Amino acid sequence: MKKQKKDKAKFADQEQDRILKIGRIIRPLRIDESLQFINILKGDMSIVGPRPEQIPFARQFEKEIAFYSQRHHVKPGLTGWAQIMYKYASNTEEIKKKLSYDLWYVKNRNILLDLKIILQTIEAVFWKRGAK
Repeated sequence: MKKQKKDKAKFADQEQDRILKIGRIIRPLRIDESLQFINILKGDMSIVGPRPEQIPFARQFEKEIAFYSQRHHVKPGLTGWAQIMYKYASNTEEIKKKLSYDLWYVKNRNILLDLKIILQTIEAVFWKRGAK
């Protein structure tokens, strides 16, 4: 992305003008996500869990949305239930909907659910399908 001074956090869909030409290739192929495997190997992230959020947004949502902090009871993940079940969220109402999926995952997580999420993520990557 093109470097710009950031005065506050922005949703990714609000920064389309910053995408470089190479980013228009890398992003659809999801190559940029592969760098998160370093965080997984370090133990900072897991493969499956709620997607990490920008810290300013996380602090804001914890104040505005009930139970938002509950999603932090598990490590953030490269992919997650909300990631495959819901579209990209770019406003508070969509964040609330996506949070409901994250909280369901936190409550019901198990190895079979994680495998299902991984398989659906692989399907989305290779067949270029987004969330349902």
